[in-house]
Amino acid sequence: MNEIDLIRTNPSIDPQLHIWGWEIPVYLFLGGMAAGAMILSASLGKKNNSTWVRLLPFAAPILLSIGMGALFLDLANKLHVYRFYLAFKWSSPMSWGAWILLGIYPVAMLLGVLRLSPSELNWLGNRLRSANVLASIRQFAEEHEGLIRAANIGLGAALGIYTGILLSSTGRPVWNSAILGPLFLASGISAGAALALLFPMKDEEHHFFRRWDMAAIGIELLLILIYLLGLATISGPDGALANEAFLGGKYTAPFWSLVVLGGLLVPFTLKLIESARGLKPTLVAPVLVLCGGFALRWILVYAGQA
Repeated sequence: MNEIDLIRTNPSIDPQLHIWGWEIPVYLFLGGMAAGAMILSASLGKKNNSTWVRLLPFAAPILLSIGMGALFLDLANKLHVYRFYLAFKWSSPMSWGAWILLGIYPVAMLLGVLRLSPSELNWLGNRLRSANVLASIRQFAEEHEGLIRAANIGLGAALGIYTGILLSSTGRPVWNSAILGPLFLASGISAGAALALLFPMKDEEHHFFRRWDMAAIGIELLLILIYLLGLATISGPDGALANEAFLGGKYTAPFWSLVVLGGLLVPFTLKLIESARGLKPTLVAPVLVLCGGFALRWILVYAGQA
């Protein structure tokens, strides 16, 4: 009796128990937002940008560090984390992700140094007591600006897609979709744009981020439709469970209200009205986008383990 009790309370054996907790959706959300910040920062020109836009490249390593901190809390053997970097396995999404995460820090920081104004660069150099080192880094970044911007876009896209592949590679019915990679990338770009829109910026910069946000939301809605249609094609008990998650099950109301309606349709409509009528932008739309992006990952992670 004791043996049966121990086995049934092991979350790795009993599918009714959660294997992943809150740490994973937090990591996926912050990683996606970091990916969006990298892509948008590298896509924006650097002429006379406002302060917060110049600082946006530094958001990626900060967000990623917080997300990796949450991921570290989820690890069962925390002291073995270094083993990810002792080998590289082509067939392992986690191995790919570990090396992608490692490559993001230098390219994001180089882009950040490149975006700083001369006064900001001098202030940072004086605070760090390494003005000559920063000047050399700035010169290197200017000489290789095209390569650095391309690396930020490439690694940002890889990070955004990886956060979806991390789920789809497990084979669980709700997660067993190739759409999750592009869906999380589009959601990450939207979240990155929403993050930037929380801060004051010039009109042309606001137009740039709003345009990216609306395009990403449109793509995200299309991918969600394709994802749900894909779930409908799964046959047998797995298909019934997958469809029930979002079409009549316990996650139906949160998914359609928090993600589709509150996180996508409402902010898209608000941005459309602001753009068409030339209204002063508010913080409502970007906050809704961020809440919807987090809700998407939270619901998918928990629905996949139900």
